[in-house]
Amino acid sequence: MGLPEAFLEQMKDLLGEEYEAFREAENSRSFRGLRVNTSRVEAEKFEEISPFPLERIPWISNGYYLEEESRASRHPYYAGGLYYLQEPSAMTPAACLPVEKGDRVLDLCAAPGGKATELAARLQGTGLLAANDISNSRAKGLLKNLELFGAGNILTVSEEPKRLSTYFPEFFDKILVDAPCSGEGMFRRDPAMVKDWLKRGPSWYAPIQREILKQAAVMLRPGGMMLYSTCTFSLEENEGNIGRFLLENPAFCLCPLPEYEGFSPGRPEKLPEQVREELTKDVLRQLQYCVRIYPHRMKGEGHFLALLQKREGSTSLEHRSSNREEKGARGKKGVRREAGSGKQGAPKTVCPEWEAFAGPLGIAVPEEGLRLYDQKLYVLPKPLWQHSIRGLRFLRTGLYLGDVEKKRFTPSQALAMTLGRDTCQNCVDFPLSDSRVIRYLKGESLYLDECSQNLPDSGWCLVCVDGFPLGWGKLVNGQLRNKYYTGWRQQYETG
Repeated sequence: MGLPEAFLEQMKDLLGEEYEAFREAENSRSFRGLRVNTSRVEAEKFEEISPFPLERIPWISNGYYLEEESRASRHPYYAGGLYYLQEPSAMTPAACLPVEKGDRVLDLCAAPGGKATELAARLQGTGLLAANDISNSRAKGLLKNLELFGAGNILTVSEEPKRLSTYFPEFFDKILVDAPCSGEGMFRRDPAMVKDWLKRGPSWYAPIQREILKQAAVMLRPGGMMLYSTCTFSLEENEGNIGRFLLENPAFCLCPLPEYEGFSPGRPEKLPEQVREELTKDVLRQLQYCVRIYPHRMKGEGHFLALLQKREGSTSLEHRSSNREEKGARGKKGVRREAGSGKQGAPKTVCPEWEAFAGPLGIAVPEEGLRLYDQKLYVLPKPLWQHSIRGLRFLRTGLYLGDVEKKRFTPSQALAMTLGRDTCQNCVDFPLSDSRVIRYLKGESLYLDECSQNLPDSGWCLVCVDGFPLGWGKLVNGQLRNKYYTGWRQQYETG
């Protein structure tokens, strides 16, 4: 692989005697990874049922190396949301942000959803996960991955960080900033990143990262924690940005990250002399708490992490007088408004169509969070009940339950993915070996036999594989009419 000479000189200076080992690693193969959805199945249980050979990733409790030939994205367990396919080092930022049940969490640069899905899993359906990506098209893929994982306590947004901060000053307990970067750590995995580096490079990305950090700081509550990460080796984008941030935001401090074999500390001594002179001794000392991941030290690509905390009693709030003016501007022609993006409206606590559907199936959803927009029914996470998001460009608020039309309720694919064999009384549960699993995922209607015991002759039922949800079907005289969401169908295979 032809790497830019300027990049190689930078790495030679950074690594010293380790440089040759780094060059050897850069010319070797990259690694694939699989991260288990622990909100659906425990990692140890997945090891027992996994259809693929697995090897533990030492520093990720629910992460595994995956063989190159494994077709894990075409397996029914993938359709059941049991795992996410992710590069091993990329699993580290979400694992190192200390998320607890009930937290309000923001993933500020979230698409395609690898880190957001892990944050959602760790919340276990509590609190709130706001997942944002400035690209509307990428945010749609992000939403799909969150729904595939069964995440309902979500706010999926497509906004600029500065505008988002006007809605959520000091709102979040934890924030992940996986910033856009020059991608030096991904050269081995994606050679196309080299072309982008030659076109833009660290100096182009560093100011963007600083602005994102600035807006994230406004949205973090006092006492809250924020993890900044990149997939680059650049000092300018990493220690340089964090050092400047600490200098300009004395309310923040760096926290030590967990120590694992192969993790390397920050390198403040390698910053340009002019930059070091601008930073205080305390800031330079703290920068050693950063973590660097190199491919010659660990079986993964290059990454950088810094865990920041806002001190209790401090504030990063600025004057936000233009908040309402900016919100009103979003109604302009040309801004596509997705499902669920209407005005907040009054709480709806009764929906007869929903009750008629959910009651016979034994599905329990807190009624106090119900909202009906444009004949679509949602249940909002509690942190959003009294918080106005009117005017934001968002794709989803809470769990999309389904559609109410002509006094009938049609359930959504998102609702199906939050359920399972034990939480829905009308359930067809196929074993993985049953050929009807693949036929269902392809959109075919099915005839039932022994699987239809204790099911009514007609009505909605959940379709599962080994107890894990796949989607909906509708029973009509022993036939299961396929209601699997057409936008999710692809070529699946068993084994």
